[in-house]
Amino acid sequence: MDIIRISFECIKHATNHFSDQKRIGSGGFGKVYKGQLPHANGYKSIAVKRFDGKPGEGDHAFYRELEVLFKFKHKKVIGLVGYCDEMDERIIVYEYASNGSLDDSLNNICLTWMKRLEICIDVASGLDFLHGGVLRQDAVVHRDIKSGNILLSGDWKAKITDFGLSLISPLNQEMDYVIEENIAGTKSYIDPAYVETRRVSKASDIYSFGVVLFEILSGRPAYPTREYGNNYLGPLAKNYYEEGKLDELVFEGVKEKIVPQSLSTFAAIAYKCLHDDPDQRPTASEVLVQLNEAKEFQVDCEMWEPRLPIDYKEIIQQSRTPKICDTKKKADLYEILCGGIIIQKGKLVNY
Repeated sequence: MDIIRISFECIKHATNHFSDQKRIGSGGFGKVYKGQLPHANGYKSIAVKRFDGKPGEGDHAFYRELEVLFKFKHKKVIGLVGYCDEMDERIIVYEYASNGSLDDSLNNICLTWMKRLEICIDVASGLDFLHGGVLRQDAVVHRDIKSGNILLSGDWKAKITDFGLSLISPLNQEMDYVIEENIAGTKSYIDPAYVETRRVSKASDIYSFGVVLFEILSGRPAYPTREYGNNYLGPLAKNYYEEGKLDELVFEGVKEKIVPQSLSTFAAIAYKCLHDDPDQRPTASEVLVQLNEAKEFQVDCEMWEPRLPIDYKEIIQQSRTPKICDTKKKADLYEILCGGIIIQKGKLVNY
């Protein structure tokens, strides 16, 4: 790993001596700074996490995160630029994500429903990879999936970060969980089953991701807010879904643009992620499939509905199979109507 070791002096210079003006975030293990690193074509923007504590404190988190980033490279996992472990310092240098973390953009009206879906798909893809979805020997359980640990690049591509709490587990072991004494993670996203049994597994990550999905849908944070009676978003979203009033939770900035089939598909898989029984939750791969389906419904409507006749719903309602208006994609309806229709005595009898 010497090939990616960066000197402390170089990092200090890149961050202007870790000045407050360069600070862009902080977490449980240290502060994060923006920096400029000399590059072949000038300078490269970087993010620098400087781990807190005396020598020995936080070492496990430092080396675990470094191990994950070095071994498990994926386009939806934040890229490792380098590290420093000299002069009692523990520093990791990452690629820079110019749009910051997802939690800062939840209520950004510039994030359309389509863009929100793509962010969800990015995270699901990264999580599927970490959980061993690409025929690897090991799986990574992140243990702290949350909107604050999802970074957004300049073109709003999402990447998972912050692996200090992660577990690396062989995929071929008999048990698919680890029993812990102390609870780790962020309260608003922690799996209730994990709290009760102390069993941490890939299903724990899925629960946390379910909370993130509802954050993206609602545009509100996972922690309690006055607007929703100081309730955590996870349990609140489950109640809204079960009572058939999830529409009240949808972010106003995107509500009018969401295709009903896209919303129902998205909400159904997000709800399954929050299942009380970890064994009943979907895998990251299954979540990815359903999110892509939700996107297909949205793309289909946005691309094909403008090409349909203004009164296409009334036309279909007069046919022998009026339900196809709700079950078939708009592209299919377009092909059907382009094939021609037969009207007999004012009634549509065939198409």
